[in-house]
Amino acid sequence: MTPDEKQAYTELLEWQKQMQQPPSMLNRLARRVQARLNALLPERVHKAITATIKQMVRAVLFGSTYISPQPLTGKTLAARETSVRTRIRYYRNTAAAEGAVTGAAGFFLGLADFPLLLGIKLKLLFDIAALYGYDVKEYPERLYILHIFQLTFSSQHTRNEVYRRLADWENYRRTLPTDVNVFDWRTFQQEYRDYIDLAKLAQLLPIIGAAVGAVANYRLLVQLGETAMNCYRMRHFAKENSEIVPLSS
Repeated sequence: MTPDEKQAYTELLEWQKQMQQPPSMLNRLARRVQARLNALLPERVHKAITATIKQMVRAVLFGSTYISPQPLTGKTLAARETSVRTRIRYYRNTAAAEGAVTGAAGFFLGLADFPLLLGIKLKLLFDIAALYGYDVKEYPERLYILHIFQLTFSSQHTRNEVYRRLADWENYRRTLPTDVNVFDWRTFQQEYRDYIDLAKLAQLLPIIGAAVGAVANYRLLVQLGETAMNCYRMRHFAKENSEIVPLSS
């Protein structure tokens, strides 16, 4: 390995340990509390939220295939990751500015931050996939992006499950349904909504909304970028040597 690859590999191993940690007592408590709160919502509300997020995500997923760059070829891992970090900084700053504007504008415009931020996150993932050399026009690659998104914004319990799928992606992808509607959209929306609720609710408050929106969006994009980089590093090192990364450990 080159020095850059060794550094990337070291960071990957540390990240893998974090992804495979069992839920802490605090994680389990928060999960139980959130489950009870979700149980208070009528079933029709859950169905409505699930349908809304499903349509929003699908619109971005399938719309972005027409505006995403072509897969980058013939580059080293270091060159790819230099470009990836540049894209993360761009989208991070864009999301922070968007959060500040919608947060400063008050309650109703603050609500608009949700779909706007969702679009920014998914577009970042499309760009990262292309920079690592993957064609996002392919259906399995779009589902891979969905799994990265879910891995980033989920409780530790769900994160463990999603990580195992991504770590063994080449085998798991053979079991994927041909219909994206089969994807577990309800779990997807509940985990995402539960994860960002506290961070984003304060954005709707007057005076502090702009600052909260900027900081929350900034951190969420950084977290998403780091997760995506490590997911694609797993695939890179698995191709280089199928025994080098403990994919299923």
